[in-house]
Amino acid sequence: QVQLVESGGGLVQAGGSLRLSCSTSMPGFAIRAMGWHRQAPGKERELVAFITTVHRTTTLADSVKGRFTIYRDNANNTVYLQMNSLKPEDTAVYYCKLRNQADYEFWGQGTQVTVSS
Repeated sequence: QVQLVESGGGLVQAGGSLRLSCSTSMPGFAIRAMGWHRQAPGKERELVAFITTVHRTTTLADSVKGRFTIYRDNANNTVYLQMNSLKPEDTAVYYCKLRNQADYEFWGQGTQVTVSS
């Protein structure tokens, strides 16, 4: 069973920063990409950012470009989401997602991020 362990959520004031991390027991060669989605109350889950394993190509949602950065530590199979200049509309549960080389997807349990105005 693939495990995704998330950490780093919490409460922060608008303009502040948080860093989320997601580590996995899956070996790196089996991972195609990892990333983050988020779901705010009453809204659908949406993509925030992801990064591929081999070329470290990153994709970010337009709403977070210039504020969020995604990067990975391949040695530890951990992906980080650095979130700066946080806004109240960033408040959501953030879920880590992993896609393996067979294109199966695995999800973490989610971590709450709350940004107060």
